[in-house]
Amino acid sequence: MAVQTQSTRDKLKQKAETKQNTGANNAPVSQNTQPQQVKKGDTLITLIQKMEPEIKKALPDHIKPERIARIALTAVRNNPRLGECEQLSFIGAVMQAAQLGLEPNTSLGECYLIPRYNKSAGCMMAHFQMGYMGLLTLAHNTNKYHAIYAHEVYENDQFVYNYGLNKKLDHTPADVPEGQPIYYYAVYHLVNGGYDFVVWSTKKLQQHAMRFSEALKNDRSTPWKTDFQSMAKKTVLKDLLKYAPKSVEFAEQMSADGLTFKGIDEADVIDMDQEELPQGQEPEDIPFFN
Repeated sequence: MAVQTQSTRDKLKQKAETKQNTGANNAPVSQNTQPQQVKKGDTLITLIQKMEPEIKKALPDHIKPERIARIALTAVRNNPRLGECEQLSFIGAVMQAAQLGLEPNTSLGECYLIPRYNKSAGCMMAHFQMGYMGLLTLAHNTNKYHAIYAHEVYENDQFVYNYGLNKKLDHTPADVPEGQPIYYYAVYHLVNGGYDFVVWSTKKLQQHAMRFSEALKNDRSTPWKTDFQSMAKKTVLKDLLKYAPKSVEFAEQMSADGLTFKGIDEADVIDMDQEELPQGQEPEDIPFFN
């Protein structure tokens, strides 16, 4: 019988509620007592340092908490807008990365901590975004997949695929690619011998990006412009994994993509023109995926 694992957000929320209702030695306190707040002088850097013991509890054995804390500190220093984020949302995003065993905001491309303005909260919120390499890492960790990957197809490649009762995919890349990719596909081979694939045309991916990216619609900077291939590969891989055999744990890990702590609806997270933002804040666009 499968046991539903508790998400990082639920654990943090439960812990916060427990602190509100108990005092020293877990003794009940009055309902009028206010929960302990982070001091105004505490910066995110100080908060990360204080959270190292909790980060250690969430991490798998092969990753040291000092490394995740150091990576989080570097992310804040490299992107000042992360320092403007509501603190609990930032810690929730860091803890989500820690629980998944993924390193945020590094050259590995596993996951990212993204600051975005939230209209209902009236402030910047940290947003957890999984990368293409992060999805591959989590899939391999299940030990169900003999191979899993995504690939681009260029105009002069030999490429044939068919869906239906007898699915077929055959791709022979050209020695020297010409032009721009015209297709992207994702494939998995299971340890037990099963397999599947999905193919998206570049035009379909562009339509998908236009649907989800307000920045792209308004000709602003977006990863769909700066790193289209990675975004395309992640999109086809997520589409493939929707119906792939996976554990409850892997399904929950995939559902963490695109979350902000406190469970604020995606509809409340918007890209705003510069003049609509509070002073000192800028738009940040990382599209959501279905």
